[in-house]
Formats: sequence, structure tokens, C-alpha cells
Amino acid sequence: MSNILQRFKALIPGAHNELVNITANNGDGTSTGTTLGGAIITVKGESVTAGNRALVRNGEVVRQMPSLTAVEVEV
Repeated sequence: MSNILQRFKALIPGAHNELVNITANNGDGTSTGTTLGGAIITVKGESVTAGNRALVRNGEVVRQMPSLTAVEVEV
């Protein structure tokens, strides 16, 4: 890998983490949520009740997150 960007990407784990506001538990093992960017998504898992924030990794609810102010920073 001679491309510096590819070498940098190789250092970062492949998991995609996202903070999502859960809006509904769908009753079929999935939940509906809203991302910080405003997109509505369906994720696997119903362990976080509607009205709470969840950490979503690769499309699956990992755990409930505290309702703190979120800040998004682009690098």
C-alpha cells in the first residue's frame, strides 16, 4: 500500500458507529431511529426504548447512550 490514505484507513477499525435517537420499537426485532443528520433509519434490536438515544454499530443497537448534547466534528 503506497497510498498514504489507504495506509491510514488500515489503522481504523471497520465498524461504523452512529448515535441515533430511537423513535419507535417495531415489534419485529428492529427499531426506527433518526440520525444526527436527520436521516430516518431502521436498525436491528429493540433494547433501547423510544425517546432515548442509542449507540448503533453496523446497523445494530449496541446500548443506550446518555441524552447529552452531541457535537459533530468533521476532520
